[in-house]
Amino acid sequence: MSFEPHEFWQAFAAPETHEQDPADGHLGFYPALLADGRQLPLPLRVLPGDGKSAVASLILNQASFAVEDGLAAALASLLRERDTDIVIGVPTLGLPLASNVARRLGHTRMVPLGTSRKFWYRDDLSEPMKSITSPTAAKTLYIDPRMLPLLRGKRVAVIDDVISSGQSMGAVLRLLTKAEIEPVVIGCAMLQGKNWQEPLAPWRDRIVAPLISPRFFLNEHERWSRVV
Repeated sequence: MSFEPHEFWQAFAAPETHEQDPADGHLGFYPALLADGRQLPLPLRVLPGDGKSAVASLILNQASFAVEDGLAAALASLLRERDTDIVIGVPTLGLPLASNVARRLGHTRMVPLGTSRKFWYRDDLSEPMKSITSPTAAKTLYIDPRMLPLLRGKRVAVIDDVISSGQSMGAVLRLLTKAEIEPVVIGCAMLQGKNWQEPLAPWRDRIVAPLISPRFFLNEHERWSRVV
């Protein structure tokens, strides 16, 4: 089975629709699993370099509302037992997910971080940030100082769309440390590979996600096999 680029992230497939680990490797997409067995076909994106490494991609703001709602519901169920008071959303693709999850947790609002500097923001509450999808496009991450009373001393959940290299989330956590905020849980729609584990080692036991995808290498069949 094949997909056109615009068809990805639009619907969950029933359990066992796609083979999870074919012997000769994947061709074009990887079916990530939810806990209930449903699959979400994700396109394989070749990483810059020698063309022999790839990741399964999730671009949440291109997903259907049904897929966003399904991932938000699954993530909310993982966060509910942590008894959080408020959600912080990571820009940019983490913001709609954070809003969706916060509503499901019964919160009346969420607090967004930003990369656009407002004139009342403070340099001591900022942190440089880059990600695997934008390795050369460094940004500066800010927290609105007016939001600090909502966060300090509270049980805070931080939500992003995907954690891959750990660079973006590392910047978020350094910023929150500057602001004297210690999150009790870090949630995302998908954990991508294992490269995030070392930079985020102090927080590993607080990180939850409904989807987990491996990294891939190009095998002798010119298909993609998972990195063990």
